[in-house]
Order: sequence, then structure tokens, then C-alpha cells
Amino acid sequence: MDIHSLGVELDIETRRQKQQALMLKLVERKVRSRAKQLYETRGEVDGHALQDWVQAESEVLGKSILAPLYRRSRTENQESGQLPDREASACETSA
Repeated sequence: MDIHSLGVELDIETRRQKQQALMLKLVERKVRSRAKQLYETRGEVDGHALQDWVQAESEVLGKSILAPLYRRSRTENQESGQLPDREASACETSA
């Protein structure tokens, strides 16, 4: 393998990673939006943020071909101790 082909492979991998990151952000944005709808539908009563988030995830991922990618990313983030902003704040308010 020459240096040029190695550079092309790295470029393709970098592009793939960036595309996956953008797709994950889109899915998370949809989950966040649905969780907010659930909150508003319930009359904006506090104390159910985590429940809203989990339900929104279930609904959004049930309709998405990106579900396996999202779940894999979530598993990796949980192993490293990272959570999306909305879910992290939901955990804090539920505790």
C-alpha cells in the first residue's frame, strides 16, 4: 500500500465518521423534539423528563433505519460516561 492510497482510505474513513456524527445529531434532535412534545402535552409538569426521553427514543428509533448506529453510539457513550445534554439534565432532575 502506497502513501497516496493510505491517504485516500483515511479521507474516506474521516468522511464516514463525520457523516455518522451528523446522522446521530439528527436522530438526537428528533428525540429531543419529541420529548419536548410529550412534556408539553402533559401540561409541562416537571419530574418526568427521563420517562419522556425514553419514550421519545423508543418512538423515534422505531421508525429509523439509523437505530442501530444510534444505539451503538449510546452504548459507547455510556461506557465512557457521556450522555446527551437533554438526557443528562433529565437524570439530574429525576434524582
